[in-house]
Amino acid sequence: MRSTGCGMLAVLLVVSGCSSKLMDTTPATVKAATAAASPAPTTAPAGQVLALRSPAQSAIFDTSLASLVVFTPGTDPEIAATLTLLGPSATPRTVTLPGPATAIAGDGHGVAYASTRGGFFTVDLAAGTVTPTVITGEADTDFTAIARRADGRLVLGSATGVAFTLGADLAVNARSEIFARVDAIVTEGDNAVVLDRGQTSVTALNPQGSPEQALRAGLGATTIAADPVGRVLVADTRGGQLLVFGVDPLIERQAYPVGESPYGIVGSKTLVWVSTTADNVVVGYDLATGIPVEKVRYPTVQQPNTLVFDDASGTLYVVSASGAGVQVIRDAAGPA
Repeated sequence: MRSTGCGMLAVLLVVSGCSSKLMDTTPATVKAATAAASPAPTTAPAGQVLALRSPAQSAIFDTSLASLVVFTPGTDPEIAATLTLLGPSATPRTVTLPGPATAIAGDGHGVAYASTRGGFFTVDLAAGTVTPTVITGEADTDFTAIARRADGRLVLGSATGVAFTLGADLAVNARSEIFARVDAIVTEGDNAVVLDRGQTSVTALNPQGSPEQALRAGLGATTIAADPVGRVLVADTRGGQLLVFGVDPLIERQAYPVGESPYGIVGSKTLVWVSTTADNVVVGYDLATGIPVEKVRYPTVQQPNTLVFDDASGTLYVVSASGAGVQVIRDAAGPA
């Protein structure tokens, strides 16, 4: 093969001609995969179901408050985003943000962050107060994803395919402009992993915010999660797979078939949980042998798009995207 003079990228990136930039044009994409629409449940959900006022997009667990934090994004400009805290008390508590938001992350110690146009909101969950931050030079940027590294620094992504790594002063320290769109970001230590649904890819960012390895993630990756034992988990919804990656370097370690439109995904210290929206089911897999082994299976609420696990209590939360509430499955892993 004759060299073009630009070298070859053993990743998903498409290069048009020779350039000093990593990419000059919008990367080639496929139609982003989505969760299958769930049928009405025919089996009662396992555990307890808590009502929510509106459909949820995602959720996190705050350890210090022992609370699930459920995120509803709102719509620009009419409806503000909300965070609903479901804690030890029976009464949900809602924090209303100053405007719409697109994604959330947390530090596990009482603070949540929500990406929004131009920057992000910092939320003191206990006090219910919200502080907006506009990132210098990015007032018109549509931020679509946010994550917090172990060192406390934030990584944000945009609808135009840029990943921003912020410094301690909240200024942009690094920009990576190699994505079609940044749909989600997770972190392992001070490394970040970006999910791009249009390229159905995952890309590692090192602590300096520079891109490292980039890998194809199935036929239509939709969701991503980092687990407590250092793995990054991806649901390949179109391809019907659970994908398991190691980080630093980014490498695919397992690919396992999962039918019925896998979508929701979360990892605990012992199991990896995957929800399938075509049949309203969540399954816990043991990955200890190198091949996922099904350990438990539960019927869920309708449209179980979001999964959150609290390792301290062994509780699995299944959050409906259709307004069917939050399912609480205690001792979800079953007998040891």
